[in-house]
Formats: sequence, C-alpha cells, structure tokens
Amino acid sequence: MSPPTTAPPRRLPLLVTADGGLLDDLLRLAAAGGTEVELAADPAAARARWLPAPLVLIGHDQAQACLRARLPRRPRTVLVGRTGEINPGWEIAELLGAEHVAALPAAEPWLVDRFTEYGADAGPRRPARTVAVLGGRGGAGASVFASGLAVTAARARLRTLLVDADPLGGGLDLVLGWEELDGLRWPALSDADGRVDAPALVRALPSRGDLVVLSWDRGDLLALPAPAMAAALDAARRGRDFVVADVPRQLDDAAVVALQAADQAYLVVPAELRAAAAAARVVTAAAPHCAALGVIVRGPAPGRLKAVEVARALGLPLAGTLRPEPALCRGLERGEAPASGGRGPLAMLCQRLVGELTGLPVVGAA
Repeated sequence: MSPPTTAPPRRLPLLVTADGGLLDDLLRLAAAGGTEVELAADPAAARARWLPAPLVLIGHDQAQACLRARLPRRPRTVLVGRTGEINPGWEIAELLGAEHVAALPAAEPWLVDRFTEYGADAGPRRPARTVAVLGGRGGAGASVFASGLAVTAARARLRTLLVDADPLGGGLDLVLGWEELDGLRWPALSDADGRVDAPALVRALPSRGDLVVLSWDRGDLLALPAPAMAAALDAARRGRDFVVADVPRQLDDAAVVALQAADQAYLVVPAELRAAAAAARVVTAAAPHCAALGVIVRGPAPGRLKAVEVARALGLPLAGTLRPEPALCRGLERGEAPASGGRGPLAMLCQRLVGELTGLPVVGAA
C-alpha cells in the first residue's frame, strides 16, 4: 500500500507592514484579487516566508527596516504606500531590489491584477528564464554573445525576447541584421511605468519566428527610465519563455533593474591582462545586483592568459570560453545573426548554456 500523499502547502502573497490603514487597503485589494495573504509586521516575522512567497509587498513603513535586515533580493517584490508618502520611491526600491513602486490609490487596479496572478488559486507558473550579459571592457563582444544566446533559444522553439539595455550600443537590431524590420524601438516605449500587456508588446516589436527584439534606434540619445525597463521585463516574464538583456558596463538605473531581474548574468572578458583588470571594476559594480554571475572568456589570448586564470582573478565561476571565429565576424558584416547557423564556437557555447538554463536539450539543428 502506497503511503498517503499530502498536497504541498499553498504559497500565498506576503504583506510586510505594521501600518493598519495600509494593511486594510491591501487586504481589500487581495480579496478583490481572489486570494488570501500572509502577514508580517516586520522583517523578522517575514524572513522565513520571504523567499517562498510568490509575491512580496513591502509597506513603505517597513522599507528602511527591511533594508537594515539585509533580506535577500528576490523577484516579484513591490514597494507599496500612499501617494505623497512613497513618491518618488525608486531610490529605496532599488536598494531593496523591488521591481515596482505602487502608490495608492492610483495603483489599486494594478495590485488587484498582481494578487489575481500570484494568488493561491492562480496555479503553477513558469516565468521566463532571464539572462543578463555585460562586457568586461568596451568591445568585449557582449552584444554578439547576448544576441547569440537569444538566437539559439529561439532556434530551440523557445519564445524569446532580446532586450537592448545599452543606449550607447548602436542597437541590437543591427547585430541581428534587422534594422530594416518594422516595429517599435525603446524611444516609443520609454514612458511605460506599469503593467504592459505581453501579447501587445510582442506584436509591436520587430520579430522573426520565435525571436522578438526590443532595441534602441539611431535617433537622439534618451535616458531609459527604470520603470520602463521594469515594465518591459515584467511583461516578458509573463509572455515569453526566455529573455536576454544586453546590459552596459556603466550601470544606469534601468541596467540595474535588468541585472536584478536576471536569473543568471554573464560577464564577457577577452583573454587579456588589461581586459581582466577593467572587468574587475565591472564586477565590483554589477555583482551586488546579480543573483548569479559567471564569466565567459573570449580568445585569442595574445599573452597566453588562461581562461581559468581570468576567472580566478575575478573571483567568478568560469561559465565558458570562446575561441576566435573569423566566419562570425564576416557574417555580422553581411547582416547574419550570431549563431543563426547553429555551428561554430559561439553557437556551441550558447546551445550548452541555454540547455543548462532551461533544462531542455538544445542542439544545433532546428
């Protein structure tokens, strides 16, 4: 006779606040979203339920206390309060790793949607795997590697979004050879600051098959607000299977949001002493915002610097190496997307990494 089985405990959204008025508002919104919640008056009471919760709402009254408690960063965290006491809110939200700032009463419909999405009756979900890529120095090849990962994921029939988070990078649509494709670029989406409809976003962007790209154009240089990046990534996690963000070395607020949203980040470093020294500064800036950070070492190595030596010097796990690939450079000049043929060092590395990240077998043929 088989032993009796018990259903796993339901995981409920977690509210962290000691403000009675705010708590009443959030309980009302949770009920409208059809879910119960767990309550914690302070970070000490929240700690055991912090990571398992599908959604965490931090009341503005407990923001500083949560910051002092050094609770681990986690996805789906919202800083919430009333208009006037929470605005602008993004500075402390960034320190907490919160992805959104919800000011009541304006954010009430958005919060009801969140409770509906992550409540007890919402059922199991598998949000998109999210990867961030950044270069250890200028010209490291991070954009090409990020594009190769996205192309490889799409070839594996994963619905993929490639996000260009570097306003000075020239546009990932150029790396893919997609500059002539119609669709919105960042300047048209920079005012987004709330929930973005995932299907509508996909329809609006340049795409081929399962790959969609959110790129910069060659127009005037604009600052990308952090709320716009957060909204786009939130929509991507809900509507895609795999997300790759190409992040600049000099982190702005939007880049930090992309790093914090990533399940895995990769730092691309040429096998050169000066490049490794420059990459060490990037690690210092980026590592506090990363759930996991690994290094990709790219050849050639003029001074015979080994990949394991670069990784050891940076204090990072070695995620992979890239041999020189002259055919890749020629293909890029002809408008061929990186790794699109499924062969060569870049394609092979991307196939392995996408397989590790998704748990799916990824092979060269598609």
